[in-house]
Amino acid sequence: MRNPRTSKRIVAALTAVTALAAGALLQEPLGRPAEAAPAKPAPANVAPHHPPGLAGTDLDTVTIPELQARMAGGSLTSTALTAAYLRRIDTVDPLVHAVLRTDPTALRQAAASDARHRHGTVRGPLDGIPVLLKDNVNTRDMPTTAGSLALAGSPPDTDAALVTRLRDAGAVILGKTNLSEWANFRADRPTSGWSAVGGQTRNPHVLDRNPCGSSSGSAAAVAASLAQVAIGTETDGSIVCPAGMTGVTGLKPTLGTVSQAGVVPISAQQDTAGPLARNVTDAALTWSVLARDRAATAPPADLRGRRIGLWRLPALGPEVDALMTRTAGALRAAGAEVVEVTPPYQERLAALEFPALLSEFHRDIDAYLATRHGPRDLAGLVRFNRTHPAERTCFAGQELFERALVAPPAAGREHRARRAELTDLARRSLDGTLASHHLDALAAPANPPAWTTDCARGDNDVIPSSTPAAVAGYPSLAVPAGFVGDLPVGLLLMAGGHQDARLLSLGAAVEHRLAARRAPRYLPSTTAGGSGPGN
Repeated sequence: MRNPRTSKRIVAALTAVTALAAGALLQEPLGRPAEAAPAKPAPANVAPHHPPGLAGTDLDTVTIPELQARMAGGSLTSTALTAAYLRRIDTVDPLVHAVLRTDPTALRQAAASDARHRHGTVRGPLDGIPVLLKDNVNTRDMPTTAGSLALAGSPPDTDAALVTRLRDAGAVILGKTNLSEWANFRADRPTSGWSAVGGQTRNPHVLDRNPCGSSSGSAAAVAASLAQVAIGTETDGSIVCPAGMTGVTGLKPTLGTVSQAGVVPISAQQDTAGPLARNVTDAALTWSVLARDRAATAPPADLRGRRIGLWRLPALGPEVDALMTRTAGALRAAGAEVVEVTPPYQERLAALEFPALLSEFHRDIDAYLATRHGPRDLAGLVRFNRTHPAERTCFAGQELFERALVAPPAAGREHRARRAELTDLARRSLDGTLASHHLDALAAPANPPAWTTDCARGDNDVIPSSTPAAVAGYPSLAVPAGFVGDLPVGLLLMAGGHQDARLLSLGAAVEHRLAARRAPRYLPSTTAGGSGPGN
């Protein structure tokens, strides 16, 4: 049983956690970068960020510690906050298509949190905070589909382990978000953000642009202020690319620090869940609840004397490269040393990763499907897709499924040798670059400007920056860097294994200095930032 605590102690504890996990930000913030022009008013059919009943609360900018301080002081309830997010989903989500379903018990969960706040038995920083879950995370009381009609029947028997942690922390499970079907591991030319269950998720900044995959719904929901935080999952890029492309923060934690039990898999060697939020503070507090090791701390954030390696990736285009130049200048002005680097072995990593994932997917998806009602293995899933036309309304292919069926077995010598080389090269790539240049972190663009969503063409998503950390199992963090025209671009920060807290501390300092996030305007289209392949 938890010991009762006074409201003052709760606020003090939250302040301490925020300072440790996200950094004590001592600098004065810069103004918005030159490329981030003042936002125009949102369309008339978009709900305001200052909802009725939440006087003085801007959902677009408020942080978890600020919400908890108000709840501890009695000027805000979780019930009012949850109701405001539910109303905003009703009003805004028809534009974005990020939320698949809301939890009918959300207001009851919020009322229970309000009772804990009144009695001084708050469970921690997420108590009463509305959280959305990507729909590949098992929930016992709501469907978990991975976007596929094959799993759209009965809910799983139990919650995923991470959902249990969230519930135990008092979080309000607000609902489930859309995703790229099967986490974008079905077809050679998929369309990120599309699933047979949820249709197409749109980028809230420009509605005909893509949100990137596969945690597209989670990122778009957070960008549109449909929840305080959301949970995504990543195998390679599926948290950090959507975060960058929708202008929010996303953490891919160190492999194994967040339990993957009850999460629809691609590969146990790379999969991890992680938080998406509108600021690093909220991401850090959510990570502290999700992570198995919650004892890690971070020093106060300060860019002075930090050494950051900039991996430019000019293939993402001259506009992104120019933004990286401005970003490096802003970090140097804050006292950081920025040196240009190119991590080695990238071509070999690209050649090895995909074949390894095919073998691991066959093994891991068979094990997961055996726990669910519906197709019992990958072969059954292939047959299901062939006989259900709704699964082919955006793209018809399931080439990755078919290739996984004939891939070398994950327990075999060939695959084990490939995975060993892959992990070794990825860790040598990052560890060697960090050590040889005496770096605190490696930085790179998280994404290109969002491409136009087009089912016939598929994605334009060759984004290599996420691969080294994804394959190595090391943490990576996307924070807003700025805009190319109307389209957000993120800065991806990477560090060594189990350096999540230090990376969040650095990310908080970078976020504070760049001050690059802005609320979406829900533009129907744009001529800025490219519109098709190669842009």
